[in-house]
Amino acid sequence: MIIGRLKGEIAAIGSDSVMIDVGGVGYVALAGSRLLSKLTVGAAAEVFIETRVTESSITLFAFGTDEERAWFVRLQDVPGVAGKSAMALCDALSPSELMDALALGDAATVTRAKGVGKKLAERIVGELAGKPPPMGRFGRFAADPTGSVQAAASVATGSRGEAVSALVNLGYTQSEAARAVAAGARVNTDSDVGGLIKAALKELSPS
Repeated sequence: MIIGRLKGEIAAIGSDSVMIDVGGVGYVALAGSRLLSKLTVGAAAEVFIETRVTESSITLFAFGTDEERAWFVRLQDVPGVAGKSAMALCDALSPSELMDALALGDAATVTRAKGVGKKLAERIVGELAGKPPPMGRFGRFAADPTGSVQAAASVATGSRGEAVSALVNLGYTQSEAARAVAAGARVNTDSDVGGLIKAALKELSPS
């Protein structure tokens, strides 16, 4: 059985986990401090879940958006990045910050995550730089929850993804497009796709 999402009432909140009451059943999931800070005991909430099954246990990891869950999975493609490190990365950096760090080769930003040192950060950047961002379980991200855990950043990352795709269609490589959009986004803080493309094209133009 794979659990992908839980919707219910917050029964308890710990230092690194949350219990969600769904129809009288309490599901305990590990969660980062950023998500936990948005939850309130007794309030309704809906979170995205990544289920990990081993011979000895079943572990649930909770996220505010499906995009965060997808990055949690993607990060573990890197040798040396297990669930704990991936959770720390998703807690310390938003999807847009992760995308920017990878596109710009910014290992220093990746070290903001607890327990992620310089060598591991450089390996993460080296392994994932130039690769398309992760997709949802069914080819696209599930809609953001309507409960208390919505993440506004998902709009911005969606726009960036569209801008990168547009540049790839123009003939630029995935790596070139991602780097240009990340650099352009620092100048053009608007999440408008057209604005991001214009800013990225300026970055790609010969000086």
